[in-house]
Amino acid sequence: MQRIFEALSSAPRRKILAYLAHAELSAGDIASRFEMSKPSISQHLSILEAAGLVASEKRGQYVFYRLMPESLTNTLNGFVQEVCPVARPLRKESAALGARTGGDDSAA
Repeated sequence: MQRIFEALSSAPRRKILAYLAHAELSAGDIASRFEMSKPSISQHLSILEAAGLVASEKRGQYVFYRLMPESLTNTLNGFVQEVCPVARPLRKESAALGARTGGDDSAA
């Protein structure tokens, strides 16, 4: 979770995620949308990939990036569950119920 929030702390990285939300893009396509060096863009992409927010695929001489929306969604959902005052009692209730039933109902 820490890596994702650190990745999201940067405005250029949030902008890259917004671009990737609509289409898979090559590193060159992404870099052409910014007024910064290609090595800087590459560093931002590496941070996003290390956080699990994007995935890359090399095709010939190009590297294409795509958004991994489930990673961001799951992390944000987990964070909200931790801080949401309504969720805390529900998690405790669910855990207690799971303990009583041997945990068999946890997927239901």
